[in-house]
Amino acid sequence: QVQLVASGGGLVQAGGSLRLSCAASGTIFSINAMGWYRQAPGKQRELVATITSNGWTNYADSVKGRFTISRDNAKITVYLQMNSLKPEDTAVYYCYLDTTGSTSWGKGTLVTVSS
Repeated sequence: QVQLVASGGGLVQAGGSLRLSCAASGTIFSINAMGWYRQAPGKQRELVATITSNGWTNYADSVKGRFTISRDNAKITVYLQMNSLKPEDTAVYYCYLDTTGSTSWGKGTLVTVSS
């Protein structure tokens, strides 16, 4: 059983920054990737950023140059540094952990960007 606990969401003005964290615990083998999705009201969940076990990263076009994903392997924690935030970044952000054969999800943390 894998648990993911996300934190760091909140209310910020446009142009501001937030840092999300997601810590994993439990029985975890062979992590393939960790990352973040987000879901805005009335929209489908979309991939924001991912980082693989060997450090390869991928970002949604809408966040490239503004968001940075990183991870601490010893702590099994993934981070999302979000800079130059825009109102359209407002969403619930969900972290995930992908291992061989399964994907686990955190409960989500709300990010609200005011204009």
